[in-house]
Amino acid sequence: MEVIALIGSSGTGKSHRALLLAHQQEAQALIDDGLLIQENRILAGSSAKRQPTRIGAIKAALFTDEKQAQEVRTALEHLSPEKVLILGTSLKMVERITARLGLPAPQKTFTIEDVASEKEIRKAKYMRTSFSKHVIPVPTLEVKRSFPGTLADPLQVFLRRKNPAGKKDWLEQSVVRPTYTYNGRLTIANSALVAIAAHAAATVDGVKNAGRLTVNPLYEGSITIEVTPIITYGSILPEVARKIQQQVKTSVEEMTGLLVKEVNVQVKGLSL
Repeated sequence: MEVIALIGSSGTGKSHRALLLAHQQEAQALIDDGLLIQENRILAGSSAKRQPTRIGAIKAALFTDEKQAQEVRTALEHLSPEKVLILGTSLKMVERITARLGLPAPQKTFTIEDVASEKEIRKAKYMRTSFSKHVIPVPTLEVKRSFPGTLADPLQVFLRRKNPAGKKDWLEQSVVRPTYTYNGRLTIANSALVAIAAHAAATVDGVKNAGRLTVNPLYEGSITIEVTPIITYGSILPEVARKIQQQVKTSVEEMTGLLVKEVNVQVKGLSL
């Protein structure tokens, strides 16, 4: 199976372009925001756009729920596509999705700039930030069948290639407003992230004090964390440092839904 990645920051129009790119690359299925989609059907998964919170949406998009991940794995095994298009805000995100679903790493990568003009990307960002409009690349009837009660408007996308009958092919997509956008804006203060990371580091055997922590934002939904712990004298420093990295990364990602790209540990001192 060949995996193709489409990368772009949130709100730049990836979902809107997904069907066209899948059509051009002859991908038989695509994975977008927690859903496995084939042509005009949702085969498996749980839409991130149906989650009540943004954190829940991120977790759904990353298939952190084992039941959701297994449902998609089973559907992929049954479908057995030669090519799958996966959408993500970064290559790291796509790699996490492939790891969760047992798929190979992406063999081919496109950015949103490869498939959309600067003007089209600006328009997509405006529609997202001003009206909270999101696209699900399946017909409106399919969205309403899979997610009853969801408000959806049709959006028709015409393909450039004509079919044998001489008529232009077209694909219907759906414009929705995600559930979590009705609940107001959610932000996580830097101090809360530091507190989570400090508590996680302090639970590691051999750590006397978590020391000073710094959280640095990267691209959207991604951070790095710097930890400067005090370690108990006699501990094996590389081993304790690795455990700190693992514990901090796991705790922050599970509690916030953010992607922790790096946890850098610098031992600042020893304590008896």
